[in-house]
Amino acid sequence: MTDTVISSHKKEVVIGFERPFVVIGERINPTGRKLLAAEMAAGDFSRVVSDVEAQLAAGAHMLDVNAGIPLADEPAILAETVKLVQSLTDVPLSIDSSIVLALEAGLEVYQGKALVNSVTGEEDRLETVLPLVKKYNAAVVAISNDETGISQDPEVRFAIAKKIVNRAADYGIPACDVVVDPLVMPIGAVATAGRQVFELCHRLQKELKVNTTCGASNVSFGLPNRNGINAAFMSMAIASGMTSAITNPLHAEIMTAIMGSDVLMGHDQDCMRWIRKFREAPPAGADGEQRGRRESRRRRGAA
Repeated sequence: MTDTVISSHKKEVVIGFERPFVVIGERINPTGRKLLAAEMAAGDFSRVVSDVEAQLAAGAHMLDVNAGIPLADEPAILAETVKLVQSLTDVPLSIDSSIVLALEAGLEVYQGKALVNSVTGEEDRLETVLPLVKKYNAAVVAISNDETGISQDPEVRFAIAKKIVNRAADYGIPACDVVVDPLVMPIGAVATAGRQVFELCHRLQKELKVNTTCGASNVSFGLPNRNGINAAFMSMAIASGMTSAITNPLHAEIMTAIMGSDVLMGHDQDCMRWIRKFREAPPAGADGEQRGRRESRRRRGAA
């Protein structure tokens, strides 16, 4: 069993093979959100606050924090956002950037053990990100592509993941602190995209013994009823061994699919989380009305 422990200053979340699936809320990300990007660049974080509240209310276990805004001071904005989010919640964070200086700025202010998103198999990326992960005692998302791009061959992606895990070990980072992203491609463009990920998740768990994550919504890009595809994908990925995902918890279909998968995988003991979420409360006064009817029947029978 491999457990990846991520923490804030107050709370731990554990990603693991025999544990409930971990939902990492994706909403604090200005990519594709022009209004959020403009507000964050101007120092207005009110939408970030509302995104934190909404994602937690919807059931997110962790939050991804990204400040990738063109022509803005990403390191400063990311650090400010990390501090703000940690003042609002005690759930752990994934610090997300393609810029190493921004990752370090976020890690410097983070309280706890963060998840760094991310490192790829490119040599320069390994040599700059992995020392940061070690320095700040973080865990890291390992994306299974390298200088050659994203391969359509699962064998190549597996080999890249193995390379990253081995290189992390060279820096003193254990495999339990490497969470591999097998890369989810749009199923509308790559017909085998789903099967590639399912095969990789199984092998990554059984052979490398590492946890996994992904940007789940990529699978449905360009298709109608994206949430329906995303929900089906999540169920099948969990059955194949995926243990976490960066996704939008505000979509009820996806969260229901994840919770149902936890039940069917035996990761929701006695189905209690499912029952607490979906059991209907009796109508107000229903118990009293039923007792009254039973008492009335008994009195009539006695007469």
